[in-house]
Amino acid sequence: MSIIDTDRRAPREAADDPVLDNPAWSALTGAHAHLAEGGDLARRYPADVSPFAAVRTWDDPGVWDAIVDLVGHGAEFPAPPESVVLPPGWVRGDVFQGAQLVETGRLHGRPDDEAVVLGAADVPAMLDLVARAQPGPFLPRTYLLGRYVGIRRDGQLVAMAGERLAPAGWTEISAVATDERHRGQGLASRLVLDVVHHAHERGARAMMHASAGNTNAIRLYERLGFRLRPGSLTFGTVRTPVSG
Repeated sequence: MSIIDTDRRAPREAADDPVLDNPAWSALTGAHAHLAEGGDLARRYPADVSPFAAVRTWDDPGVWDAIVDLVGHGAEFPAPPESVVLPPGWVRGDVFQGAQLVETGRLHGRPDDEAVVLGAADVPAMLDLVARAQPGPFLPRTYLLGRYVGIRRDGQLVAMAGERLAPAGWTEISAVATDERHRGQGLASRLVLDVVHHAHERGARAMMHASAGNTNAIRLYERLGFRLRPGSLTFGTVRTPVSG
C-alpha cells in the first residue's frame, strides 16, 4: 500500500516513521546532501543556510571526534539525548522543550492565488520580516532549502512560509511569519496550506516543529490538520572541548 493514500490521508503508522526521530540527518544525507558539510558520522548545513546539524547515531564511539573535526574546539553542536553520557571536556548548554507535528487526514493543502514564490532577490525583505516576526532561525541562504512563498501588500512582504528540513518522504514547513500589522487575516494559514499543497504534489507528507511553549501556534496547526507526534522532544546544545 502506498504511504500516501490517494485521498492524502497520512496513516497513523506514518507518525512512527523512524526518519522523524532524526530528520536533520535524513535531510543532510538525502535531499540536502549537496549542501551538507561533514562525513559519514556528523554533518551540518553551511553557517549562512541553517544552524541545523546532526549525527548518524550517538552509539558510534567515533562520533565525538567527527563532531570536533566538523565544528572545531569550543564550538556548539546539537545535543544528544540526556541519556547519552558526554566524554570528558564536553559541556551541555541550555535546553528547551519542543514539539513535532505531523499531518493527518484532516490536512488539505490548497494553492493560494496571492502567494508568490520567493528567491534570492527577496532575501532582504525575508530577513526583515523574520527580524520583526521572530518565527525562528532564517539566514541569508535559507531559501535554498526549499520552496518559500509570501504575500505582499503595497509592495511590502507581510507574510511568508516555506520548506526547511527535507527528511525522506517528508517536508518540514517553517519560517511561518506574519507582520504584526497584518495578523488576524489568516495569511499564515493560507501560506502553510499552499506549501502543503505543493509538498503533496511531490508525494511528500508535511511536518513541523514548534516550541512546546508556543501553544497558540500549536493550536493553529492542529486546527489546520496537524497533530502532535507522541514523545518528548528536547532542543539543546553541547560545547566541544576547548582543546584537544
